[in-house]
Amino acid sequence: MKLMGRAPAVVLGVAIALALAATPAAAQWKWRDRSGQITVSDIPPPRDIPERDILERPPPPSARPAPAAPAPGAAPAGAAAAGDAAPAAGKTAEAPRVDPELEARRRAAEQEQSARQRASDEKLAAQRAENCRAARGHLAALESGQRLVRVNDKGEREFLDDRQRASEMQRARDVIASDCR
Repeated sequence: MKLMGRAPAVVLGVAIALALAATPAAAQWKWRDRSGQITVSDIPPPRDIPERDILERPPPPSARPAPAAPAPGAAPAGAAAAGDAAPAAGKTAEAPRVDPELEARRRAAEQEQSARQRASDEKLAAQRAENCRAARGHLAALESGQRLVRVNDKGEREFLDDRQRASEMQRARDVIASDCR
């Protein structure tokens, strides 16, 4: 009879042990793939998955709870828990759950994009400066009143008449207005 009374307790104990053994691993990734399906895995998602589609990351190693043994000479558990529990909980709750490798790749890509943008801006600024210098020189030559010639598509020299000179002057002024800032 005594064994019958212990049987439910043993079954309950075994059930609890199995339930705890069946809990998911601590390091779980969750993301949405290109077809919209949600995938859960213990390995990170492929590199082609955008950052916005990563739904859940494992906590960083420093944020994972580790079994802590009280240090010799440490304050009693009640005193330490009352003073330090709130700040420690606040730090882990505020810490972003970002994989350091992904964060480093993201920062490197941002720096590369920024460098490309700066190079493009510098090249454009140099082009504008050259256009400005050339347009100012051309406008000065046109305003000087000297007779100017142009070579046509047949290779013949043609002198600019007053209408052509006015047209060229207007074009030079437009270039100066747009590129000389």
